[in-house]
Amino acid sequence: MTESGGVTKPDLRAAVERAERAMGEFGVVTEARTVRLQRVLPGPIERVWAYLTESDKRAKWLAPGEMELRVGGRVELTFRNNELTSHAETPPEKYAHRADQNSVHGRITRCEPPRLLSYTWDGGSGVDSEVTFELSPQGQDVLLVLTHRRLPDRTTMVGVASGWHTHVGILIDRLHDREPGPFWSTFTRLKAEYEARIPAD
Repeated sequence: MTESGGVTKPDLRAAVERAERAMGEFGVVTEARTVRLQRVLPGPIERVWAYLTESDKRAKWLAPGEMELRVGGRVELTFRNNELTSHAETPPEKYAHRADQNSVHGRITRCEPPRLLSYTWDGGSGVDSEVTFELSPQGQDVLLVLTHRRLPDRTTMVGVASGWHTHVGILIDRLHDREPGPFWSTFTRLKAEYEARIPAD
């Protein structure tokens, strides 16, 4: 980092290289309208759980917002993807209207601290999808299995897979106490990859 808080060229290069390496571990379609992503995160499991459930920590990689940790509890995520990293980028035109702030609401369907969290996701299609985070200790690390079900169509699956891949990459960097790569350029590259990987209807 520079004294003014900016990112030096070597720092930016390293961050982009990490983001590109993360692109090699793609999520998969496990059943109709379902995508799954697996990652090994630095532990302990309680720390990872905190990054999933505590608003201030979740804001560093996904979105802040209220989360009532009980079945039926309210979930509100307020996305500000432009603020997730220190890299200033112009979002793709398709997402420009949601780049500064975009809210998602849901209800918790399963909550088993610190190993399992599921909640519905109001994607605006009229039918809520559901995201599940499963955490398993792996020595000093933690295996995260993220599954997003009931997605309405292939286009949404491509966007969701690309989004989770990008956001979880930022989570990994935050857990390692390092600066994440750029959000929008990483998301755009991943979206092109998932377009090629997710089968057509």
